[in-house]
Amino acid sequence: TELSQAVVEAGAVPLLVLCIQEPEIALKRIAASTLSDISKHSPELAQTVVDAGAIAHLAQMILNPDAKLKRQVLSALSQIAKHSVDLAELVVEAEIFPVVLTCLKDSDEYVKKNGATLIREIAKHSPELSQLIVNSGGVAAVIDCIGSCRGTVRLPGIMMLGYVAAHSENLSMAVIVSKGIPPLCACLIEEHEDHIKAAAAWALGQIGRHTAEHARHVAGANVLPTLLDIYVDTRSSEDLKMKAKKFYFAFQQAKKALKNILQKCTHLPALEPLLHDAPPSIMKHIIGQFSKVLPHDSKARRLFVTTGGLKKVQEIKADAGSLLQEYINAINNCYPEEIVR
Repeated sequence: TELSQAVVEAGAVPLLVLCIQEPEIALKRIAASTLSDISKHSPELAQTVVDAGAIAHLAQMILNPDAKLKRQVLSALSQIAKHSVDLAELVVEAEIFPVVLTCLKDSDEYVKKNGATLIREIAKHSPELSQLIVNSGGVAAVIDCIGSCRGTVRLPGIMMLGYVAAHSENLSMAVIVSKGIPPLCACLIEEHEDHIKAAAAWALGQIGRHTAEHARHVAGANVLPTLLDIYVDTRSSEDLKMKAKKFYFAFQQAKKALKNILQKCTHLPALEPLLHDAPPSIMKHIIGQFSKVLPHDSKARRLFVTTGGLKKVQEIKADAGSLLQEYINAINNCYPEEIVR
């Protein structure tokens, strides 16, 4: 930060803004890269770049055919937008939507990644900015992008969907309606890097945590067993030592996502397979959902007996007076005593 401040105080920023307007592509690239490096440290430094009029010139270059220049331009706009709602709004006011969405289809992977990063940095700040992205077709474009690439290129898009869904029920439903759940599930299964799995688990948790309807959509995609697999995966001890930190994060996100979704999920067929594998800390949330639904649904009660769910509940060891025991009692009270026996 101090070194960037020294560059700013020497009067470099207006000259760099002049350089991005020069015809020479190599000069444009390095000037945009430098503006990005100045902007990233603090809102104040980003503001000096904004005050020099950089945003309008950078925004005009989003459609430049040179991939390396586009990478730097998108990076610079991201580094400005990330700091605050006000700075993000200034970037949006330069009419980067829907133009920036073309970058998500670019043949250059870094252009894709930096384009998705810019959209993520705008989406995270407020429901209003997220809504603007939804209205411009941004959510659908990011979902397509996640589906068409692999590895870390997917990461900013995954995070962006999580941020949008976190803001409100309606925005979360916009992600669901745009078919955002299947590619996030695919990331959980296909990706080998724990931090990408963790991001996908987190995003699914944000989508499913609002209402029973949201949770039903997530559970209906058969994602709960996958989250549970990540949650109970212990790894071999050597491998675990090497990856402990990363794995712990994936583990925590899977656990959070499971709890968020389970606490809202009333779609019992999605929950029943988990009865056989879930560890105690998750089991209480699953049994809790059954205890809420079964008293009011005679069809579900019949099914719960025929599929062996009620039998499984009788095998669970719960401490007397615990919340889990209360849930089990509530389920048992739905049935005649001889059936329970």
